[in-house]
Amino acid sequence: MGAKSIFRAYGLLTFLLMLPATATNAQTAAELQNHPAATPNPPEHWPQQPVRGAHAMVATDEALGSQAGVEILKRGGNAVDAAVAVAFALAVVEPAAGNIGGGGFMLVRLTGGTTNFFDYREVAPGKATRDMYIKDGKLIPDASTLGYRSVAVPGTVAGLELALKTRGTMKLAEVMAPAIRLAKDGFPITEKLVREFDEEKSGLQQFPVSKRIFLNNGQPYKVGEIFRQPELAATLQRIATQGASDFYRGETARMIVADMQSNDGIISAEDLANYQPIIREIVKTHYQINGHRWDVLSSPPPSSGGVAIIEALNILEQVPLKGWDDPQSVHMVVEAMRRVFADRAAYLADPDHSRVPVDGLTAECYARELAASIDPQRASKDVKAGSPHVCGISAGNKSAPDILVSLGEGPHTTHFSVVDGAGNAVASTYTLNDSYGSHVTSTAGFLLNDEMDDFTTQPGVPNVLFGLIQSDANAIAPNHRPLSSMSPTMLLRDGKLSFVTGSPGGPTIISATLLTVINWMRLGMNAQAAINAPRFHHQWLPDEVFLEKEFSPAFEKALNARGYATKRRGHIGLVNAVAIDPQSGDRLGAADPRDQGSAMGF
Repeated sequence: MGAKSIFRAYGLLTFLLMLPATATNAQTAAELQNHPAATPNPPEHWPQQPVRGAHAMVATDEALGSQAGVEILKRGGNAVDAAVAVAFALAVVEPAAGNIGGGGFMLVRLTGGTTNFFDYREVAPGKATRDMYIKDGKLIPDASTLGYRSVAVPGTVAGLELALKTRGTMKLAEVMAPAIRLAKDGFPITEKLVREFDEEKSGLQQFPVSKRIFLNNGQPYKVGEIFRQPELAATLQRIATQGASDFYRGETARMIVADMQSNDGIISAEDLANYQPIIREIVKTHYQINGHRWDVLSSPPPSSGGVAIIEALNILEQVPLKGWDDPQSVHMVVEAMRRVFADRAAYLADPDHSRVPVDGLTAECYARELAASIDPQRASKDVKAGSPHVCGISAGNKSAPDILVSLGEGPHTTHFSVVDGAGNAVASTYTLNDSYGSHVTSTAGFLLNDEMDDFTTQPGVPNVLFGLIQSDANAIAPNHRPLSSMSPTMLLRDGKLSFVTGSPGGPTIISATLLTVINWMRLGMNAQAAINAPRFHHQWLPDEVFLEKEFSPAFEKALNARGYATKRRGHIGLVNAVAIDPQSGDRLGAADPRDQGSAMGF
């Protein structure tokens, strides 16, 4: 993208003059650091400063996952080696989302500037059909979210192996050693795991292997009890020895197919053997803020996240933002969110099977059109998908539906960030979709995803887990990748790595990641404050602003007075980020305290 200070001087001048006086991008960096943007106060027991390390840093949801990454870094591995170690370790210690039975994305940037995006998103099986979850014109309850028929072909193992071979320095067996040890020897069960097992009991108890492993055959686990997973340890050892070929064509593949054949599943041996991860080009843009050039590197389709985040940042670039105790600032960001989610519903899909107008959606002139449509004082009425073809770029697929239901969410995805001593960086988000995925555990010892619900099971009808409206372009079809919100993202400041971030949370991934980017890049918050700051979310439909509990009742009333319906949420996202101190070069680990995240470095 080119320089951006000119194009809004005309079309947005009147619009900006209508806004109340607030902090602007004309502030110096020092002013922002000395007078950081005000926010509602997070809980006092949350850490207020990031973890500091002179050499390397890992930030994950689980301490044992972070330890696995640090172990590999201390043994001389780079950020990619450590990230693969973390991913396999989380498959052992964070069964809600860590996985080898799901899929995800990994954004890698090497210190010399080489950048890769590894897409190991799950794909629909060859026997999948457009209406496989429909009977008599209605969705079959739980069909796309529970059980063997909800499972898409997993991609994690193939993707991690590809990333390691392409950008790592160590052997697969070396980086998998911590995960194998954790599965074989076990680890103490945490209070969080006990709570999760109880919360997911109704689904897990429907499947014998899940019931035996995670519910202890009906005898609830106790905090501190050692949790061993011998079947998973054996599977991980086979993968470490034989590579991903075991998972897709070997003994593990045969076990998955046997499970499917015995339980009305549709994944075949051919589906597994034919799975391929993809290396894609990132989406990126840049801005001039406070005399510094900021580059934003993010996730391309089939993620909707990078396009949505850049589109929102473009809309907001010339909009003054004061902080999240300021209703005006929140109003403007909410209006940007509404527009990008409307466009997500209309245009985003698997780029290998649909024409996705990435250039149009992320273009400067399109941002100008969207920004000009915002009422600076009131909630806009009847927001619809825009027309990026106004920029002279074809809009591609468009089918903007208008039916809605309520939003759901659970801890179904996990994000981790890694930066090593040389400045190589990884932002990775992977998932089982729902918490504990399909709730089916393979006889090979790992949970399987329920990623088929991320397709449009009924075009124009919201998906089951998140209430997301999606277009016909995201309909179920063999070998298609479902649309995702996962948004691993990095920021560069004057060409140097500055911030590595991402989040779980279904559609709230986009909002949580966007807000942490704004907090760091524009509002001058320290790394931990950028993660602690209260979050809000709007996904177009349902037409509600979701607010975390830290926002005051008076603030909520101020949004209501602007015409918004509001609803409270327990938490929005779980961001695990690593920042770079621009003075010392120290790595700053900022794990999300909303669910006891862990940052470790040295």
